[in-house]
Amino acid sequence: MPQGKIRIGTRGSPLALVQAEHVRSRIAQAHKLDPASIEITIIKTSGDRILDRPLSEVGGKGLFTKEIEEALLDDAVDLAVHSMKDVATVLPDRLVIAAILEREDVRDAFISLKAKSFADLPPASVVGTASLRRQAMVKRMRPDLDVVTFRGNVGTRLRKLEAGEADATILAYAGLKRLGQTDRATDVLSTDAMLPAVAQGALGLEIRKSDKRLAGIVAPLVHASTSKAVTAERAMLRGLDGSCKTPIAGYAEVSGDKLRLTGMILTPDGREAHDVVREGRVSEAEAIGREAAEDLLSRAGPNFLRSA
Repeated sequence: MPQGKIRIGTRGSPLALVQAEHVRSRIAQAHKLDPASIEITIIKTSGDRILDRPLSEVGGKGLFTKEIEEALLDDAVDLAVHSMKDVATVLPDRLVIAAILEREDVRDAFISLKAKSFADLPPASVVGTASLRRQAMVKRMRPDLDVVTFRGNVGTRLRKLEAGEADATILAYAGLKRLGQTDRATDVLSTDAMLPAVAQGALGLEIRKSDKRLAGIVAPLVHASTSKAVTAERAMLRGLDGSCKTPIAGYAEVSGDKLRLTGMILTPDGREAHDVVREGRVSEAEAIGREAAEDLLSRAGPNFLRSA
């Protein structure tokens, strides 16, 4: 049985707290612990504080993890719970993702008080999103729509929608499911219609590399096929040097010992897009991701990501 308290670091949004509580419950269940022995520490990140600008303008993905990782390095917490789509592809030297849990639904949800689907939105309707990927895909599907920046947690974005700041928005369906708010989704978009963000729907647990105790504690939470899928997706993202400044999508599916990765890069206006599908053995997940990135770059040309 693990000795001593376990300190979980997390963002303070309702969704982040639900995710941290889920991890606490899973650890307690796996090791027959009193959940009270597992503390949850809320850490405010730069991404939570800066809400008036797109992430691409203020530093990208690391804004949602930087302060939590600093707390790990300072031994203020033992374990960080992250939405893996927010995690940079290169981690601080002394940290490691020790477990990736079973993935939730990867799809995006369309939410509107005025239309039942994208197709039903009148021309020049306004779609609010904080994601360059979603922006690009919206413009690709409906060039006639306007896209505005929509920052904040799930509740904040839904309130903005209700206040009329946009005619529709798009959120990860996984977040709505975890919050018990699937009834807010007007439509759930297929992955063919809107390819997800890399690692969307997956939770990762980050610890110090030297912490063998925590590595053993989180080991029962590892979901093998999700881990391999996310490995392939993140290898592709790393090969593309992906950040919040580039619209990139990727989704890997595992079936038995086979893995199929679909990737896409777009210009922010959605006018140009390149996609790729790579398949192979699950054991080759990292290589499949790298090869997908190389394929996309060869198709798009060397200047695509710089000009995107």
